[in-house]
This record gives sequence, C-alpha cells and structure tokens, in this order.
Amino acid sequence: MAPSGSGSIKKGCQRVLYWIPVLFIALIVAWSYYAYVLQLCIESIEGIAEKVIYLLVYHVIFIMFVWAYWQTIFTRPMNPLKEFHLSYADKELLEREDRGESQQEILRRIAKDLPICTRTNSGAIRFCDRCQLLKPDRCHHCSVCDKCILKMDHHCPWVNNCVGFANYKFFMLFLAYSLLYCLFITATDLQYFIKFWLAGGRAHFRLREHRNGLPDTQAKFHILFLFFSASTFSVSLASLLTYHCWLVCKNRSTLEAVRSPVFRHGTDKNGFSLGFSKNFRQVFGDEVKYWPIPIFSGLGDGCSFPACLVNLDVEQAVSPTGSTPVNKSAADGRQFPSKPLRESQSRLLTSTPSWTESDIATDKDRKGASNQAMTIEHEA
Repeated sequence: MAPSGSGSIKKGCQRVLYWIPVLFIALIVAWSYYAYVLQLCIESIEGIAEKVIYLLVYHVIFIMFVWAYWQTIFTRPMNPLKEFHLSYADKELLEREDRGESQQEILRRIAKDLPICTRTNSGAIRFCDRCQLLKPDRCHHCSVCDKCILKMDHHCPWVNNCVGFANYKFFMLFLAYSLLYCLFITATDLQYFIKFWLAGGRAHFRLREHRNGLPDTQAKFHILFLFFSASTFSVSLASLLTYHCWLVCKNRSTLEAVRSPVFRHGTDKNGFSLGFSKNFRQVFGDEVKYWPIPIFSGLGDGCSFPACLVNLDVEQAVSPTGSTPVNKSAADGRQFPSKPLRESQSRLLTSTPSWTESDIATDKDRKGASNQAMTIEHEA
C-alpha cells in the first residue's frame, strides 16, 4: 500500500508542477492587461479618440487571444477509437507468443481491418505496449499524458496539454493572436516609451514630467517593462508561428519533421502532403468564416488521413474498377475505408488523380485515337 500511496502523491505533485508554466503565462497576461489598460490608456494617454480606439482594438485582440489559449489548454486530446485497441482474446494470444515474428503476424492480421499505412523503421506494425493498441497513422504515445494522442505534434508545457489533432488549430490561433497582441502593444506603446527615455536624461525631469505629459514613476516603470516584454515575446512568437505555418503547408507535425513517417515502400517526409490548399484545409476546414475562430473546424477524424497514392499498402490499393475497398472491423462491424473516414476528408482527394491501370489504358487509347485522326487528316 505504501508504494501506491507514495506513487499517487508523486503524481499529484507532478500535476501541480505542470501547471506552473500556465500560471506564469496567466500572470504575465493579467499584468499586461493592467499595465496597458490602466497605466497606459487611462492614465497616460490624453486624447479621448486615441484612448477609445486603442482600448477597442486591444480588447478585441485580447478576447481572441484568451479564447484561443483557453481552448488549447482545456481541449482534451483525442485518443484512438476502440477499434484500434486489442480485444481480450487478441491480448491473450499475443501474450502467449514469445517470438517477435509470431506477434507481428497477429498484429498484421488485426491491422488488415484498420486504415493503417505507416510502419516502424523496421517495417513492423506500430503497436503501443502501454495502451495495448495498434497506433493509427500519425498517432504517438505521450510520456507526460501517458496516452496515445491522435496526430500528436508535441507536448507543450506552456499549455500543459498535448498539441494534436483535436487542438492543433487552437494552438495555431493562440500563436497568431498572441503575436498580434504583442505587436499591437509594442506599436502603441512605442511613442510613450521614447518620451520616457528622452525625458530621462534631463536634470529637471521630475519637475517637468507632468508638464510634458509623462506619467508618474510607477506608470513609467509599467510602460518601460511592457514595451520590453511585448517586443521580446514578439520575436520568439514570430519564429515559432513561422515554423508551424511551414508545418501546416507541408502537412507535417513536429514529430514528423524530426523523423519522417515510414510506409511500406520506405520513408517519405511528404507522404501526407496533398498540396498547400488541401493541407491548410485539413487543419482549418473548408469554411473560411471559421478559420479565425477558436472552434474545431478541421477535416477528418484523426484516425486516418489522405496520403499520396504511392503510399497505400498493397492490401489497401485501389481496385481495378477504380473504387476504394472498404475494410470491415472485426470488433463490431464498423467499416473503415482505406482512405478518409469522413466525407469532408474525401473531398481533399477529389482533384487527386488515381493512377490505375485502367486509367492509363484509357489514356493510351485516347492518345492512339487522336494520333490516328491526325494521320487521316494529314493524308486527306
């Protein structure tokens, strides 16, 4: 009983420690609100029109920033569906097998009923011993959350949450609005920051500070530190947002950028890339009106993703008739197409050519007919 009790106490302490970075960010944001709204806008800015405009724009950005941050923190990461978990019979069968090859045969048999294209570096089925499940494509086990996370990007300590399929859009918006928040504060605070420094070298500054329209000592400290903090955060946020925008354009996660996904034919860093437009819509959705709002609008279910046709497994190849075969789950009869599970996902591939033998033959026939027509016309 003692070890389990000490273990629960340790886990409880870890959970408290994990919230420290979030608390730090919350305190910084709360202070910035006080410094900008009260000390800068209300106490320092004299023009009514300038004051009102600054406050209106600031609060719009502030609300969107806090909303996106909240969604990133408290949106629970999505875990694999029950179809990817081993049944009790499969668990017993797997435990009885000592040889790795025999275990892989069992896993391959189960994987035939699931939309799984990726493999380990050795070509084996990706299996999680901790969660006892077959990992869907782009799914990884988080050691901090101790769970398998769908399309896991990384575990972010600043939000105390895993960034993955369920909240990646929120994370992107959080970066965008936090950068916009810092840039707006830097731009509007700049002129008062300059006044502070120019007046600071005067010997009679204290006697003339109110005459020059400058705030008192306490307000000057907030204006100075607010400018330095906002400009510093802007640099780091800009670099981080640029990197993740690049990942979205390439349809990669942070983990996939570090280690490319492995398919049956080998490693392919662009295996899930469908082009800039489709990659972007896979994260933000089809409806433009939802793009800037922190509500989920992405495409798919996180368990299967459209991939380049060359990456499809032999068992999941397109049939000669051009139709996509459907795999039936042995668990409860749920059907899994080898491509996306949702209609919204399938729209991503509407303009993607299916290079089947029938299409190639048809293309050859068309070219032959065209050449024959040109020959007849030339002879005539």
